[in-house]
Amino acid sequence: MKPIVIIPTYNEIESLPRLVAQLRERKPELDILVVDDHSPDGTGELADRLAADDEHLTVLHRTAKDGLAAAYIAGFKLAIERGFTHLVQMDADGSHRPVDLERLLDRAGGVDRPDLVIGSRWMPGGEVVNWPKKREWLSRLGNLYNRLALGLPQTDITAGFRVYRADKVATLDLDAIKVAGYYWQTDMTERAHRAGWRIVEVPIVFVERELGDSKLSGAIFTESLRETTTRGLRHRASQVRRLLRRS
Repeated sequence: MKPIVIIPTYNEIESLPRLVAQLRERKPELDILVVDDHSPDGTGELADRLAADDEHLTVLHRTAKDGLAAAYIAGFKLAIERGFTHLVQMDADGSHRPVDLERLLDRAGGVDRPDLVIGSRWMPGGEVVNWPKKREWLSRLGNLYNRLALGLPQTDITAGFRVYRADKVATLDLDAIKVAGYYWQTDMTERAHRAGWRIVEVPIVFVERELGDSKLSGAIFTESLRETTTRGLRHRASQVRRLLRRS
């Protein structure tokens, strides 16, 4: 395996150094790609200084903040071009623990060669720390709605901590992906499932950020609900058409 951890950043000047230090403590030679969306707080410049002292850390500077999906797509393309075998998604804010990363990578290297490993908060053994109950239930219900509407079996469809096989991602038309923000996680889970990928889940402990500001908002949840509803209706309509053709 030749994995690379892709970390999108926007105004993460406080949290990024801590995460890089934690990763280095556990995996000194792990490759890291920071994808910075022109952070006004200087995160990109800080990442450059970290990279100057770390031959396994690369920084990709983007000129504008145009969404999580676009940042990951840019990171995926660069990593595939450079020959990495596994693409790791990891948040910069410290909510994804390096100790869980080791478990995800171990599972990704299993003999069954899973195409996507999802770090799940909601399967048995998963946990969230320092979340208010309202947010926890919003996430649980959102995942339940996604499963029912889209016909997906995974417990944590919206999870952002995951490992993809690079050769499977390379088969996707990444430029055709038009989602902009956090719906990227649901979109990619659905694409992988419809394509017949082997998807497995590993329980993780998700820790609420201690530094910086959350990027989540009510508008993001509303957008996700609208998109899932539209896709769910389309999915169920296609199922009905297939049944009618068989009858």
